[in-house]
Amino acid sequence: MHFLDDLEYRGLINDLSDPEGLRRLLSSEQVVLYCGFDPTADSLHIGNLLPLMGLVRFQRAGHRPIALAGGGTGLIGDPSGKTVERSLNPKEVVDSWLENIKAQLSRFLDFNSKTNPAMLLNNYDWISQLNVIEYLRDVGKHFSVNAMLAKDSVKARIENKDVGISYTEFSYMILQSYDYYYLAKNHNCKLQIGGSDQWGNITAGIDFIRRTLQVPAYALTFPLITTSEGKKFGKTETGTIWLDAEKTSPYQFYQFWINVSDQDVIRFIKYFTFLDRNVISGLEQAVASRPEKREAQQMLAYEVTSLVHGESEAAMARKIAGALFRGELASLTESQFKDALSGVPTTSLGGEKKDGMTLLDLVVETGLSPSRSRGRNDIESGAIYVNDAKQTDPGLKVSAVERLYNKYIVMRKGKKNYHLVILEP
Repeated sequence: MHFLDDLEYRGLINDLSDPEGLRRLLSSEQVVLYCGFDPTADSLHIGNLLPLMGLVRFQRAGHRPIALAGGGTGLIGDPSGKTVERSLNPKEVVDSWLENIKAQLSRFLDFNSKTNPAMLLNNYDWISQLNVIEYLRDVGKHFSVNAMLAKDSVKARIENKDVGISYTEFSYMILQSYDYYYLAKNHNCKLQIGGSDQWGNITAGIDFIRRTLQVPAYALTFPLITTSEGKKFGKTETGTIWLDAEKTSPYQFYQFWINVSDQDVIRFIKYFTFLDRNVISGLEQAVASRPEKREAQQMLAYEVTSLVHGESEAAMARKIAGALFRGELASLTESQFKDALSGVPTTSLGGEKKDGMTLLDLVVETGLSPSRSRGRNDIESGAIYVNDAKQTDPGLKVSAVERLYNKYIVMRKGKKNYHLVILEP
């Protein structure tokens, strides 16, 4: 199977500038390609994962990837997909973010391969060397303002009279094109990949290379991802899912993928894992015939967490998830316990109030039941669990309940409605 056929099977190709030309090129030589990652925060997020894995896929197919850290373009701001002007961050802030992102990029690619080692470059190294006259005469003269105005990312902002676009962001396309030109000239780079919102910027770079270097260049973009409900991928009620374990713990990361819907899970397995067609076909059948087992979600969560955080963290996340599912909270360490219940609604109780409370008082206090009459019914019907054990006595004293790690009680209504009670001294 040709490499592009696998990408097509996985739904990873949104646009190709010259499908037949790129197919021949990939079949005839080791291709140098690149993808850029601007430091817009102190970590990459899962919205960056698809193009980053694109580089990994190309390297595994024998080609040579360049991960381009945007130390220069990150100071400017890409208008693609943005309805308002970005805030310009100080260089020292961007530089600190850049160091974090470079470390994250390094975890995915093989920089020590004997046949096709990856490269990690920073476009600040060459963009910062451009002077104004050189930029205007040798670079800017090759870009038609009419063509730039027709690009979707610019056009949308121009048409919004309340927002508009600054010359700073308007020039971003030229700088990204210069990146492609520089890499083509100095590293024989022939392909740029990225999200579909980058299509205009990438094709502008192709035109610039053809005019100045008179060599062919290619573009491949991946689809921008939304869920089957039309929601933005990678956003949850608690915020963005980051690749940095300090910002999104491996367990929280794992849980994001576990919670993927049946409608999305096979598509995401194709996007975000390296599982082969036979395995994917089996998982697709599992979703259709026994969706309640969520086998595909478990495989997706383990595979992606292993890729981003390593197998040991993925195994630990799976253990924590299993303990919650099986009602084995006591088998976790306190650190794992707190990670498992991060984001769960929490109530702190202290003093005499907690000592005199009954279970009925507690289910109302925590909001698990909206009223005392409903709470009594929930308890007596067996819907309320305390530390994984079903409790049916509304008069049970909270003081008689065993505390996990000497301070916690975990309340649960039904299968998934958790509430953490912290008992203060």
